[in-house]
Amino acid sequence: MKAGIVGLPNVGKSTLFNCLSNAKAQSANFPFCTIEPNIGVVNVPDPRLRKLEELVNPERVIPATVEIVDIAGLVKGASKGEGLGNQFLGNIRETDAILHVLRCFDNDNVVHVDGSVDPIRDKDTIDMELQLKDLETVEKKLDKVKRAAKTGNKEAQKEEETLLKLKEGLEAGVSVRAIEIEEEARKDFVKPLQFIADKPVMYVCNVDENSAVEGNKYVEQVKEAVKDENAEVIFLAVGTEADIAELEDYEERKMFLNDIGLEEAGSAKLIRGAYKLLNQQTYFTAGEKEVRAWTVHVGATAPQAAGVIHTDFEKGFIRAEVIGYDDYVSFGSEAKVKEAGKLGVEGKEYIVKDGDVMHFRFNV
Repeated sequence: MKAGIVGLPNVGKSTLFNCLSNAKAQSANFPFCTIEPNIGVVNVPDPRLRKLEELVNPERVIPATVEIVDIAGLVKGASKGEGLGNQFLGNIRETDAILHVLRCFDNDNVVHVDGSVDPIRDKDTIDMELQLKDLETVEKKLDKVKRAAKTGNKEAQKEEETLLKLKEGLEAGVSVRAIEIEEEARKDFVKPLQFIADKPVMYVCNVDENSAVEGNKYVEQVKEAVKDENAEVIFLAVGTEADIAELEDYEERKMFLNDIGLEEAGSAKLIRGAYKLLNQQTYFTAGEKEVRAWTVHVGATAPQAAGVIHTDFEKGFIRAEVIGYDDYVSFGSEAKVKEAGKLGVEGKEYIVKDGDVMHFRFNV
């Protein structure tokens, strides 16, 4: 699962990507400095993993990860191929969620492609390019569906109705994710077309260091502008995060954060947000060899969770032994959980909960 970082040139995308992945994408004060999308595999910060490590004392600890893709800056006209538009839009299409970076700081030394700082205008510029590309997809599909609908095909008529609603919304400047469509029609006719602006989105407001704790007027403008979009908004000082990421020593990083009034790096909040945006959750395995966080979709069954470890575990699934994370911590060990009768034995229908500590029994 991948989350793609998008935004206009010079809003701090590549600097943010470097903080998140420690990969060094070229970060320069001019447009198009990132041509190929850079991909970073980022550990998901999870204090529960450290707690399990303390209790189990394993040989190694392996966190969950999420893939972050740094996509080059979009410009007006991208949907028509301006700049490197087609390539950028193709790269976005291949991601599962969008992290939309907006410039929310004033600095005369950093050029803005449109000459002034206005995060709402910047958001609208990118939204419009994505909407235009999605409109193109709708119109192509409509041409085919209309012919079938004219023959009296009931399914095609339903699809035509949905596509016309999408066309109307997109022409009015509304992104696919915010257009009201019945759940069944969305599943049958919208999801298969993989619209770019149907992906879940988080707006990342890049603020100056003085606004890292409370935000600023630009952040408030963004929150107001997206309140009907079913989207997350977070803010962080990307330049400051870059300085923190350069520090090798954990204690030094902690002191730096304390000095500016933060409990943890904003990038940690962003990674967890991206993980949630991708509809992911974590379960753990805990033994002397390793304590490990595994990633599953929200709503996954026990056999599907077992299949993340190995396909044989899913094929030959017999049962799952499950301990809730809070029970594991409060009793302090698997043995004490068993003694207290708190270990659950679950079958194929069990829906995994975030934080479950699991063992699987299987036979192939």
